[in-house]
Amino acid sequence: MLDLVHMAIDEDLLLADGFESALVGVGQRCGQPNLAVYSIPLALGILVDRDGMSLDEAREYLDFNVLGAWVGDRTPLWIDPMGIAEMRE
Repeated sequence: MLDLVHMAIDEDLLLADGFESALVGVGQRCGQPNLAVYSIPLALGILVDRDGMSLDEAREYLDFNVLGAWVGDRTPLWIDPMGIAEMRE
């Protein structure tokens, strides 16, 4: 029997400190290490609410200091959730 719970939990995941409530899951691809997956809109909300940044300041900070940071093969994945209609715009 396949242990799906064990597959989703990975002690080697790199987590983004301070963005725990923006964590939305674990990304998996065949033959690749699992990655922590974070929501960009939730992370922006954290920066606005917790740090008192404007939305523009939060976006600039997130882009430069978080999304632009490569920390190796286990660097977390950041997503901006959208539907197919939004992708086609």
